[in-house]
Amino acid sequence: MKNITAHLASLSITAWVGSLWAIGYLAVPALFHAQPDRQLAGMLAGELFVWSGYLGMICGAYLLAHYASQSGRAVMRLQAFWTVAIMLLITLTIQFGIQPVMADLKTQALPLYVMHSPLADQFKMLHGLSSALYLVESLLGALLVIKSR
Repeated sequence: MKNITAHLASLSITAWVGSLWAIGYLAVPALFHAQPDRQLAGMLAGELFVWSGYLGMICGAYLLAHYASQSGRAVMRLQAFWTVAIMLLITLTIQFGIQPVMADLKTQALPLYVMHSPLADQFKMLHGLSSALYLVESLLGALLVIKSR
């Protein structure tokens, strides 16, 4: 059983970090390059990020439980535990803090596209914050992959 939980931990890291990289740095840029309608591209990108966020929550919760079950009280001294905890906190912040506000701004801007509305500056600021947090999470994910070998 111990071997199975370790394999599930490896798969969780792979799925979570892989989705961060594949969606954020491959799929979404390709979507904005290929789709001339930026509003549609943004809506589709948002859906990809939501799904990736839920995957991150599942994987992060499993990894925290796995590290705690393997290390007991010593878990608080594990770099991997804290890396996952910070990544999960970032995911939750983006998913339930920043994204709902951005969605609300889009709704408030209707019938205009939010980037062509008076709310554009606020939306850009939140988008920039979300992007910066996503980059930090992606870099922490790289550290997690490297250290989990």
